[in-house]
This record gives sequence, structure tokens and C-alpha cells, in this order.
Amino acid sequence: MLRYSLVLVAGFWVAGTAGAATWADGLFDERSKDFGSVPRGPTLTHHFRVVNKTRQPVSIFSVRVSCGCVSASALKTTLNPGEETSILARMDTSRFIGPRTVTIYVQFDRPNFEEARVLVQANARNDFALSPDSLAFGQVKRGTTPARSVTVTFYGHTGAKITSAKGESNYIQPTFTEVRRTEYEVVYKVTTKLRKDTPVGKWYTDVWLKTNIASLPQLRLPLTVDLELPLTVSPALLGLGVIKTGTDNQRRVIVRGVKAFKITQIKGSDAIVEVKPSSKEAREVHVLTIKIKPGKAGTLDRTLRVITDLKQDNEIDFKVNAVVAP
Repeated sequence: MLRYSLVLVAGFWVAGTAGAATWADGLFDERSKDFGSVPRGPTLTHHFRVVNKTRQPVSIFSVRVSCGCVSASALKTTLNPGEETSILARMDTSRFIGPRTVTIYVQFDRPNFEEARVLVQANARNDFALSPDSLAFGQVKRGTTPARSVTVTFYGHTGAKITSAKGESNYIQPTFTEVRRTEYEVVYKVTTKLRKDTPVGKWYTDVWLKTNIASLPQLRLPLTVDLELPLTVSPALLGLGVIKTGTDNQRRVIVRGVKAFKITQIKGSDAIVEVKPSSKEAREVHVLTIKIKPGKAGTLDRTLRVITDLKQDNEIDFKVNAVVAP
């Protein structure tokens, strides 16, 4: 269930959203999110991705909800063809107990007025708790195997057992161990690792736990991670605007790595676009000096590749462009 930018979601179609599909409905990747059984208290979040698949600009006029336990907003309200945004939904489980389904109304006023409806639902319960309430990895570098843990506590279920744990992607590897069992509570520790080859991007996904509790057959552990490349370059596009032939133009580009590295080669450098690293030694940050001396008028558009001694993902590109005037 991978999608662009590697945001992972679990889609559940709910009959309440059914009806004649409109152009506005077609902008959404999904039109419902079921959080499942959750401990009462945490605020649940979900991004409904919206992509302008029309040939005209699209404008979101308003976003409203059917219950005060949910707030929702559009991260961007005007979309040109091909652009995307998301409707960020936040569900406050401290404001209800038991099952709750909330409708989010998204109104568009361009290219014409239309309303789309999406649903969020959850079952807030007092008989279990999560600490912390999510597997939040934050920013991590690709090629590493970070791990995060959550403690799951069951109350009033003396025979409670977690029978299996599974992520929505094979890149996620959860395990669980029993920590404590008393007449009042049962405690488990669930640990999740990411594989080294997990793709780069922002992930919003879930780990699902199955239990032997008839009224609580499965639990959801939300997982978020922002996975970065081992190498980054800034700026990735070095735009010089208008420059004149025969003039010397100098800029700097910064290349950063997850650990110290050496630059072994730079492809694409020549007498017109010359690139010099600041050091031949291994460093986490290298400053590249870019000297541009165009010989004739026209468009300068060059891709340069930095090659390093890192074992994995050891190359990165950046571009230089300019309009050369006589």
C-alpha cells in the first residue's frame, strides 16, 4: 500500500460515504479512516490526501465537522492541476467513550461548487492503555535500523494475550514480549524496527496487534517516521538567473551525510562549470565551491553528480542553470 511520498494508509470504505461520485470525490485517495479500538484520551490524527486531477485550478472553500470531538483543516486551499494537499483530521478521544463516527464536510468553490464527505471513526475504551500512544520515530536516516517501543496494558482482562503483531508493510518488523501479569493488569512491550532498505519519505502507517480478547480482537499502534537519504545537498537546484558571457560567477553548495565521508569524484565538472570540494578528508559536511564562466550566450543547464565513499546511496546530484547573455 505504498503511494507517492511513501505515505502509507489503511482505507476502509464506509457505506455512509456512498452515493453518486462527483469530481470532488475523485480528488480523494480515500474517503474514510477507521482507527479501530483505541485507549480513551489520545488525539488521533490522519491525513486525507487530495490531488487535483482536473485540468483547472481547484479551491477548497471550507472544512467543517459533524462533532466537536474532531477538528479538520486543509493544509493548502488552492491547487493547480497536478498539485496536492491533505485534509488533516484530529480526533480527540477524551471527549467520548465507545464507538464514534464523524463526518468531515469539504466544500470546494472552484471550478464550481461541490461538497465531498469523508469519515473518521474510532472506538474509545477504558480497558487498555498505550504508553507512549504511538511509535513516533521522528527523522531518521536511510540505511539505519532504528527501533521504538510501546507498552500495552490491559485492565480487567486477566487472561489477556497478544497473539500476533503485524505492520502494514514488510519494511516494518514488530515483536512483542510479556512484561508483567497480575490479577489486575497484563502488560506487554511491543518493539518495532525499520529495515535498512526502507524507502525514503514520510510514512504514516499502523502496526496491528491481535489479541485473544473477544471484545477487543485487534489494536492499532500508529507509526510515523520521516526517512531521509544518507546524503543531502543544498541547494539541489542552483539557479543563477541571467549572467554574462566571459564573467566569473561563484556559488557554494553544501553536501551533508549521516556520517563522515570522502568525496571521491564529481561528474559533470569542466572549464565552464568547475566544482572544487573544500576538503579531501572524511567529513560529515562538505562545502563545494562552484565557479561558472560561460563562453557563449544561450541556456546553461548542467547536472553534476557527487560520488562519495559511502557503502550505500553514495551518490547525489544537483543542478546548475542560468541564462547567459552576450
